[in-house]
Amino acid sequence: MAIFKKTEEKKKNANMIAWQVLDRPYISEKATDLSKENKYIFVVSDKSNKNQVKQAIEELYGVNVLSVNVLNVNRKKKRLGKFTGWKKGFKKAIVEIKEGQRIDIV
Repeated sequence: MAIFKKTEEKKKNANMIAWQVLDRPYISEKATDLSKENKYIFVVSDKSNKNQVKQAIEELYGVNVLSVNVLNVNRKKKRLGKFTGWKKGFKKAIVEIKEGQRIDIV
């Protein structure tokens, strides 16, 4: 009975980690073109790494992840009238999944 509780706790923790790692799917023209090649782009947490992203995608969408590429998008300078500021940067992950599997994002 104690073993059952431990596995149940692991599932809950893993699911909570998935929602902390993944922010949203990144939708652009390039992202839709990459989806034809079984590659999907997600905005992820700044503190996440490739292993966490892989685990989160496999858990939430039930697909097999072949590779994960992570890159940081730099912040950009923006101006509104005479006021200048910064648009926040973010981290995104390009996830390649197994042939024949799909992720329905939209």
